[in-house]
Amino acid sequence: MTERKFEALNVPPDVLEKGGVEILRASVVDGAVSIALRRAFDDPFTWGVLLVDLARHAARVYAMETEFSEEEALAEITAGIQAELDDPSDPGSTQAIN
Repeated sequence: MTERKFEALNVPPDVLEKGGVEILRASVVDGAVSIALRRAFDDPFTWGVLLVDLARHAARVYAMETEFSEEEALAEITAGIQAELDDPSDPGSTQAIN
């Protein structure tokens, strides 16, 4: 039997120093995304701000690790967001587990 392995990210240094609450964990399992999250904010608008912040961080990582510029990567990420909003590939289900 093949050993299963989970490759977790490190906790950010400022969280180790100041504490905090984890609100989002996303993993890729068999090519699909698996997510755990907590509502965390009183206003859902704040999730929109968080998602854009995540997109910008991802674009910077692409710019550091690939031939994409930050602007090109962000444009591709934005196009993917819009495509998924227009035609969801997996409406899925959500449960409050945490």
